[in-house]
Amino acid sequence: MATSFNEQFDQHGAWRREFGLRLKLLAEWMKDHELLDAGVEERLRRLEMQVRADKVMVAFVGEFSRGKSELINAVFFAGYGRRIMPASAGRTTMCPTEMGYDADVPPCLRLLPIETRLQPQALMGWRMVPEKWPRGDLDVNDPRQLAAALEKVAETRHVTREEAQALGFWHSQEPEDNPVVDAQGMVEVPKWRHALINIAHPLLKQGLVILDTPGLNAIGAEPELTVSLLPQAQAVVFILGADTGVTKSDMTIWREHLVVDSEASDLRLVVLNKIDTLWDALSSPSQIQTQIDRQRASTADILGISQNQVIPISAHKGLVAKVTDDAELLEASCLPRLEDALANGIMGQRQKILGSAVATGISSLRQETGRVINIRRRDLAEQLMELKGLQGKNSTVIKHMRSRIAQEQSDFDLSGAKIHAVRSVHLKLLRDVFDSLSATALKAEMAQLNTALHQKGLKFGVKKAYSETFERLRAIFRRVQSLCKEIQSMLAATFRQLNGEHGFSLQAPAEPQLESFIHDLDSVERGHLQYLGVANTFRLAQSEFADKLVRALATRLRTIHETALGEVELWSKTAAAQLDAQLRERRRNFARRIEAIDRIQQATGGLADRIGEIQAQEVAMTELESKLGELTNYLIKVRGAQQAKPRSVSAAETAAT
Repeated sequence: MATSFNEQFDQHGAWRREFGLRLKLLAEWMKDHELLDAGVEERLRRLEMQVRADKVMVAFVGEFSRGKSELINAVFFAGYGRRIMPASAGRTTMCPTEMGYDADVPPCLRLLPIETRLQPQALMGWRMVPEKWPRGDLDVNDPRQLAAALEKVAETRHVTREEAQALGFWHSQEPEDNPVVDAQGMVEVPKWRHALINIAHPLLKQGLVILDTPGLNAIGAEPELTVSLLPQAQAVVFILGADTGVTKSDMTIWREHLVVDSEASDLRLVVLNKIDTLWDALSSPSQIQTQIDRQRASTADILGISQNQVIPISAHKGLVAKVTDDAELLEASCLPRLEDALANGIMGQRQKILGSAVATGISSLRQETGRVINIRRRDLAEQLMELKGLQGKNSTVIKHMRSRIAQEQSDFDLSGAKIHAVRSVHLKLLRDVFDSLSATALKAEMAQLNTALHQKGLKFGVKKAYSETFERLRAIFRRVQSLCKEIQSMLAATFRQLNGEHGFSLQAPAEPQLESFIHDLDSVERGHLQYLGVANTFRLAQSEFADKLVRALATRLRTIHETALGEVELWSKTAAAQLDAQLRERRRNFARRIEAIDRIQQATGGLADRIGEIQAQEVAMTELESKLGELTNYLIKVRGAQQAKPRSVSAAETAAT
């Protein structure tokens, strides 16, 4: 039997917790054996953060009344025994609703007033001021109270057409998309701009984030939703009505917001919901299935995707089946097919990517630590040879040996000036890299586009400014890549010289590869382009919309730059820590050699004792290396072990904790 999305996610969460504990044990072990230098510690910290903070966002997109909220209830919250997300007939999700878990925040619903659209701050900026979000506590142990509290996301208010226009819900040039005007001349708009739900649901605690979006009108009015949130989603589930097929508004959402990046098309699942409306008592099961298959094929053809990405289901019947434990109805709803697609496709891919990153990180860590162990083993071998050469020698020879070691130590200390000079050049080049990727540099590169977007009236030349901005940003990353190559080449030459002069085993780390960030820039450029087309000419003429657009874009680009900067910092820190580690080991080696000679001079029979101690230390080094391999191998292999032991999620576990 295939593993469901909930089961797969549960296994993923178990692996993340196990990995975090094992990584902590590894860090403590390395600290106890003085193997935890700055570079290794930073790599461990990043690995832990990467795994612990790993989020899997599943976004549900579609026009209103397609059954998005009902589908969320059926897939994720059936264990409560009732609906949690409001899913009655008509329009229930009026604002983008983000559901996740933050241990530092009590269970609550936070709502951002729609009036914040009249202010220039981007949605990301509002997240930083929680006091501006009215908050309501949630009782996660009371499904009835929880469901009642979440009904607030469907709240609306009535405003004049002028107010609706200012808020982004009324467009004179696009009357077909405007909401209905009531008898008093008022327009119904959402009361809230964005909703954040924080509950300790088992899946949410393990890193799942659910994004429930409103219909087209609200999506288009919030650029940050499509520029920042949807691109972050590991899966986008696009919901259509099996009874209506692909409507004009459905097609608009698909074309403008979901297929801007063809490379991510395999992460898009299309759900034909409400197949139960086709269950006709006057038709045979085969006739009904033929109708569903025809609708599925037609949908795939219209959207330009594989039929395998189109999944016909009944969310309503699936929810009822889970609540009533009706296996036959659950099978008829086809909901398990969607869960399988999410589990084996989306989660499988996510786990593969994370597992690969973990394996690479652990292998690098093991390599860096193994290098320190080898240095210690080599130093012990040299000491052993040195001491064995003193066997049978008089005190004069021993005294001369001590003087020679002290001179070597003095000469080594004098070489510190050369190492300091290397670091100065290294840091100078790095400053150029950091300046190129700074927030100040990004702001300067966006100035031309910002000016073009904020000119009054129609935005002539904005596409040209847009294209030129992204070309400059790509050029910056190519320049940074070139600088990194130059730094890496300098480090490699310097390390070879130090290896030759001092017997080090320094190895310059490969420079960070920035092609993926250029690819991210390409994706952002494609994702934003639809806002600059002819269809958005009049909307773009509004300064408020243009301002939101440029702020959302800046937020996304800043994230790319900061992530790239983090990669460069880790690379630099790894190189510096490697040099520091070998300098430290060499100084310890000098201290141990002098200590050994002093002990030999002060005690009869001290030479034999010291030789025995070193031989015992050599054995300990072998054991240390073996233990390192054991601990790191476990961290790499535990992924597969977790996958080999699937564990189902009971209804009780899927309820609130």
